[in-house]
Amino acid sequence: MIRKVFRQMLVTQIVSAMTVMICMLIDSIMIGKFLGVDSMTAYGLATPILLVFAAFGSMLSAGIQVMCGKTMGSGDMKATNACFSVSMFLAAAVSVIGLIAVLLFTNPICVLLGAGNPTPDNAVFFLTRDYIRGFIVGAPAFIFAQIMVPYMQISGSRSRLVAAVIAMTVGDVTFDILNVFVVKGGTLGMGLASSLSYYIALFIGIGYFFKKDCFFKFRASLIKLKTCVEIIKYGIPTVINQISLVLLVFVLNKILIEVGQNVAVASYSVISTIGNICYCFGSGIGAVALLLSSMFYSDQEKSELRQLVKTMTFYAVVLDAAVIVAVLLAAPFLVGLFLDNPAAEGMAILGLRLFSLSLLPCALNTTFKNYYQGVNKTRFTEAISAMQNFAFTAIFAFVLSRFMGTTGVWLSYLCGETLTFLVISAVVWIKYKKVSFSADAYSLLPKDFGAKDDDYIEMSINSKAGVIDASVKAGDFCRQHGENERNCGLISLCIEEMTNNIVDHGFTKDKKEHSIDVRLLFKDEKKMIRIRDNCVNFDPINYIELHKDNDPASHIGMRLVMKMVTKANYVNSLGLNNLTLEL
Repeated sequence: MIRKVFRQMLVTQIVSAMTVMICMLIDSIMIGKFLGVDSMTAYGLATPILLVFAAFGSMLSAGIQVMCGKTMGSGDMKATNACFSVSMFLAAAVSVIGLIAVLLFTNPICVLLGAGNPTPDNAVFFLTRDYIRGFIVGAPAFIFAQIMVPYMQISGSRSRLVAAVIAMTVGDVTFDILNVFVVKGGTLGMGLASSLSYYIALFIGIGYFFKKDCFFKFRASLIKLKTCVEIIKYGIPTVINQISLVLLVFVLNKILIEVGQNVAVASYSVISTIGNICYCFGSGIGAVALLLSSMFYSDQEKSELRQLVKTMTFYAVVLDAAVIVAVLLAAPFLVGLFLDNPAAEGMAILGLRLFSLSLLPCALNTTFKNYYQGVNKTRFTEAISAMQNFAFTAIFAFVLSRFMGTTGVWLSYLCGETLTFLVISAVVWIKYKKVSFSADAYSLLPKDFGAKDDDYIEMSINSKAGVIDASVKAGDFCRQHGENERNCGLISLCIEEMTNNIVDHGFTKDKKEHSIDVRLLFKDEKKMIRIRDNCVNFDPINYIELHKDNDPASHIGMRLVMKMVTKANYVNSLGLNNLTLEL
């Protein structure tokens, strides 16, 4: 089931990761084609401001994923809603403060970004200022759209996310065309077009949170400093990641102006924009890995974490290998969408092809970085971010550009990402005490993490026959652990009754393919059953409570099971029903 859930989440997450990038791509094409090289240079210089706001949104998004992964896994809805309330408050506060600050200090910001001084003959300065002012209007929607994504992934509202992205893309294309051919608003109009499209996406997405069945509730009374600190703490590795990206763009712009002047910066803007779309595959895989690793780690599910490492690595290699091939072949066409300047076009085609070679090690680095963040390897995650997104690439760019000019800058991405992956592997092998490419090694779990392999059994059920098979295996497992026949029979009956009910009522609700994962665990004198299925939402604990005054003979199987347990917990997350029973 993990592979199936991973695939389902991955498609939505990749599309969601493109929410901002698609608008940036469209803006780049329209600016490069219709507004000229100076405007494209201005757009490239303004990119760090976009990344700063993206950094805050990403920090909250990552903090939400880690925190909600823990609280949803334990069924603590109060803590989940505290996270929701605090994240909404922080997003609103930073949006307003950031909007006012950028509008007040736009001129010095442009100078700092390398646009030069506001002199009459410096068109790049005014073009940069106009784009920043247009974009900043959409900062609130920009940030809120980012933090909606993990909540909607957790709730399983994936179709609404896709709808929001499609509407945003259509809106941005429409507004850009109107700006270029009708309004003629220049870079200011391009920034405003993006802002309007972000608000369209926000309007569609926010509708979910007003639905009656939405289990995320804003409560002002739950806004506490402690929760703020926790969200920020869990999101700090992502902030370091984004700050590293901002610094890298800043440094590379400086190097490129020195070795290739404005044409090189314009080429880099094209490469960065196309690269950001390519990055969505790796970042999408990483985002899914972060959320699932947080949930599995909080539940100490060792086998699930190992399976997650295998699955995320497989998709990182396969998807990004395909992206590399596509970019290598389509580089002239892609660059041609942006530029008409022959000098810049030739430079950008070569740069894009060299850059694309870095996508595979980048995807692996990003995926493992997010996974390690989910399993509380925070320092390691922060180190990977600094190495991958700034230190190694910047050093290689500085050194190689001395000998190879702009070509050395393009190669720095491949060199930096490859060295980062080698460092990750070296740390893994040192911890594992031998060279190994196994999921067990790269999962980096302590030896005493979770239950021993002999203390639990996991079973998958896809049919009625599977129910009987699971019941028999559970009985055999109990006997192997010294349980008497009565207890063996009761535990088998418990699993049979609950899973049989899911097959009878959950499997027949629609024509989708359904399955059930059952885990029976004996640990620390406790006997626990976890049942997870991908059928329609159903809370058996609440259902029995609502029907407790009905005919005692009705729902007798579930009633019997609930009398056998000392503790029961249900939560629906990621579109899955998760029931934990302590016997």
